[in-house]
Amino acid sequence: MKNNIKIGALMVLAGLLSFSCTDLVEERIDETEFGAEADPIEGAIAPAYGYISWTWRHTNYFGLQEVSSDEAILPYRGGTDWFDGGKFIAAHQHNFTPSNDLVASGWNQVAINISRTLSAIEVLTPLSNEGNAEATGALYEMKALRAYLNMLMLDSWGIVFKKESSDALSEILRTDEAIAYIESEFLSVIDGINNDKGPGRITQDAVKGFLARLYLNAAVYRDPYGTPNFTDVDMDKVISYTNDIINSNSYALSPEYFELFSDENHDNAELIFALDQRGVLSREHSRWAYWSIAGAMIARPEFFPDNTADGTDGPAVTPDFYQSWVDAYGDVDPADADARFYQRNTIVPEAQLSDLENRDPLLETETDDSYYCLEATDFEMDRGILRGIQWGPRRGDGDLVKCDDGSLRIYPLQQTKGNGPDRDTGYVDHTLQVDFTTEGSLHRAGYRFSKYQFSRTSPNGNNFSSVDLVLMRLAEIYLMRAEAKLRKGDNAGALADVNMVRTSRNARPEQTPAALTELDLDILFRERGFEFYWEGLRRTDQIRFGKYEDPWTEKTDADPNKRLFPIPQSAVDGASGIDGFLEQNPGY
Repeated sequence: MKNNIKIGALMVLAGLLSFSCTDLVEERIDETEFGAEADPIEGAIAPAYGYISWTWRHTNYFGLQEVSSDEAILPYRGGTDWFDGGKFIAAHQHNFTPSNDLVASGWNQVAINISRTLSAIEVLTPLSNEGNAEATGALYEMKALRAYLNMLMLDSWGIVFKKESSDALSEILRTDEAIAYIESEFLSVIDGINNDKGPGRITQDAVKGFLARLYLNAAVYRDPYGTPNFTDVDMDKVISYTNDIINSNSYALSPEYFELFSDENHDNAELIFALDQRGVLSREHSRWAYWSIAGAMIARPEFFPDNTADGTDGPAVTPDFYQSWVDAYGDVDPADADARFYQRNTIVPEAQLSDLENRDPLLETETDDSYYCLEATDFEMDRGILRGIQWGPRRGDGDLVKCDDGSLRIYPLQQTKGNGPDRDTGYVDHTLQVDFTTEGSLHRAGYRFSKYQFSRTSPNGNNFSSVDLVLMRLAEIYLMRAEAKLRKGDNAGALADVNMVRTSRNARPEQTPAALTELDLDILFRERGFEFYWEGLRRTDQIRFGKYEDPWTEKTDADPNKRLFPIPQSAVDGASGIDGFLEQNPGY
């Protein structure tokens, strides 16, 4: 099933709209291992589930969500890398235009994924009508997945596509009509989906979680440019659905936070919905692991030199987001105060560590014993927010530098990425400063996101990962319930839910976050940042909490119209033959 499909460029909806303009090629992932050729039912749902990976790709929807928020920034690295026509810089500054390629890529891949659910629905409906119970269950999953994807479209562009037949023209819905349609889609299947196929398939609990998300954000979706009116009716629904999930006792918060984003996370009891990878997708999303990481880091040295499994020196943590951790913990380093911030895995012996302390980190200061020895399969990167000098394997002449016993020498990483002014000038020393200045754009600039593990089944950091892509988990259920309670005035109940999540991360007792003693909306917003960073939720949270017009590093735009992205110009142009069919969002 690695065929290419010609599709119309009109919104790149692959059939959601019934006419074609410019031909382009849809990128296909390999779905055969998903069971796409095993039977009609698996063959119908595999393309839709499998494409979630491409939808959430770093240069598609995920990248758009991250760099438009106060969480991540992606400068023109060394004047050589990641300019890409300025799309990441413009997105971060909220200088969006309808021709921005990051905006268009995000739109296109969500739209293609919606189209794939419709294709599955058309295959499964007659099978279901014939009384095939398995087909009926799969049909409900595809309707729920379509509603989830339409909710992504509503969240980012303010519209959804209602279409029940590939021969029909989509109906475009906004605000109240869009909310009602997504709600009806979820409610139409909620009683027919069971919980025995998760987390890699949509379950009844996943639908309940999506409904809670919908009601939590409904005030924003009804009036995307105004001040949200969070009604008790909506908040009560959030509380009701989250209560159902929590009280089922089917899930448990993970004591080790980073196990949620590591190999074998598929069986983690906290996951409710995730992209099931487990080493079978030839094109998947190790990109969430490697996109932010230094290009000099070889995260899986056991596969070298055939595969490097290195980073790309992509986005960094904004100083503003990092400051939120500092503000929360004051004189205590957040790495010591909160297990979600950092997990040390490169245990550098004190002798080697002290050898580099209090010195200018230039290569000429290195001594003969500035390394330690480790088996290649035992090397594991640090996780969380990476700061300062990073340690890892070092390239030699055709191979990695070895100790006398054949194990690896683990050194402070040399800065070897790119062809800019910072290449071969020192160590990979991640600094707090990262911005669009020359100094702030160097490859080493900025603290880095290392939340997802480089899978041990992925030989190159690009494919065959066994780390499921987490799309909903129990912590979100607790924090959605906390927010609904807080907006209704139940501060005590909200505080209890927040502390349940915080204090559950106790696998490393000395880093277990202490229970909070008070809670307001600002603290809850900060807490959601600590829990869900690098999961694509921050922009939505900023809008809901009234923070999206605030200034942050390299961003001063305060236009409420920028809460929604522009509809890509290619889509608007493609729809120009139908009067009033697809109108551009305000402000563009």
